[in-house]
Amino acid sequence: MNVSCTVNGRAQVAEGVWEGESLLYMLREHLGLYGSKNACEQGECGSCSVYLGGTLVCACLVLAGQAQGKEIITVEGLARGHGLHAVQDAFVEAGAVQCGFCTPGLVVATHDLLQRIPSPSDAQIREALAGNICRCTGYAKIIDAVNLAAGRSRS
Repeated sequence: MNVSCTVNGRAQVAEGVWEGESLLYMLREHLGLYGSKNACEQGECGSCSVYLGGTLVCACLVLAGQAQGKEIITVEGLARGHGLHAVQDAFVEAGAVQCGFCTPGLVVATHDLLQRIPSPSDAQIREALAGNICRCTGYAKIIDAVNLAAGRSRS
């Protein structure tokens, strides 16, 4: 089957998609968007977090066919124009990027959090990012990055 959708502001058609294929597989293998990572394939790690129709989802748990006619935003689509999005910059500046495997999902989840709660408390940050697993940073630098991004968005 073919899946027509808008990905990162651009109309796309993924051709030859198998009916049981995940949105994550479609993004990576049919559309060449490798930012979202394939880790647990069970929605437990958050590495594949994307927006689907404005809602944060784990792309590994969504069938590709569910994206038909919808808008998808991946980590690659957060920044407009050249350069990184403020959240991406904050992750780099705070040293919240180590191996980088969890980073795309954390960045998208942080973006979602700051859209909903522009000045989150540490408890709100921890709750919003609870679905994202990182095995390198110990989370302190990730929380620093979220606070840094939130502070910049208030300025």
